[in-house]
This record gives sequence, structure tokens and C-alpha cells, in this order.
Amino acid sequence: MDETPRPSPEKPRVSITYCTQCQWLLRAGWMAQELLSTFRDDLGEVALIPGTGGVFVILCGPHLIWDRTRDGGFPDVKVLKQRVRDHLAPDRDLGHIDRAGVARS
Repeated sequence: MDETPRPSPEKPRVSITYCTQCQWLLRAGWMAQELLSTFRDDLGEVALIPGTGGVFVILCGPHLIWDRTRDGGFPDVKVLKQRVRDHLAPDRDLGHIDRAGVARS
């Protein structure tokens, strides 16, 4: 019998697909940790998905949050949290992040 806890179906899943050839696991793991800390009551899970070819893509459910190619590099953690927040709870105040001079996307 599998007793592995399952993510809450009503809470969204964030996935971070990262390039193993580029050794971006630590970066992806750090961003996952930041999202889990900030949205601890709002997320069902954060998944790290190994990829190749320079990929670094972050999805919140089916919504594209960040694509390294499209967005020109890696997200600043403040911008990442704001974009995830905009999908989870647009009216939520992120405290100092929202008051640090970074405009909402």
C-alpha cells in the first residue's frame, strides 16, 4: 500500500524545469525553497523537473511564469514571487517585496 502523501488537489502545482547539462539544479532548488517559504499555505507542491538544452521554465499550473529564453535570463526572486502571486492571489500583499521598488508584471 502506497502511503506517500499526495498534493492537495485544490492547491496549484509549480514546476521548475531546469537544465542538468548546465548544472542549474541548485538554482532551481533555491527558487523552489523561496516559493515554498512564501506561499506555504497556497501551493500544493513545487516540482523540480530535469531537462536539457539550456531549459529553465517555471509554470504555475498551466500558466507560464518564466522562460529563460523568452524573458532573457533567470528571474530575480522578487519578480518570480510577484508573478506567482499574480496567479495564486492577485490581491495578496507580499510585504517588503511589493514595497522594494519592483513593479508588478
